[in-house]
Amino acid sequence: MSALKKTLVDIASALVDKPEEVSVVETEESGDNVVLELSVAPEDMGKVIGKHGRIAKAIRTVMKAAASVEGKKVSVDIR
Repeated sequence: MSALKKTLVDIASALVDKPEEVSVVETEESGDNVVLELSVAPEDMGKVIGKHGRIAKAIRTVMKAAASVEGKKVSVDIR
């Protein structure tokens, strides 16, 4: 498991009621671009997105900072 994927799993698991249903799939890696797809239980979707998308934006900001340490660019899709 890549460091970015593990970081996203740890963040999402801390936010939701059903951490066992959190899954992250690395869908593309072209050069230094990485796309991570985050899936959570339907009833936990609101906790991951937050009011007006604030939590989702914060997750993406943290992931971009973590990726920049590795010299990569990351995109997080929440499904």
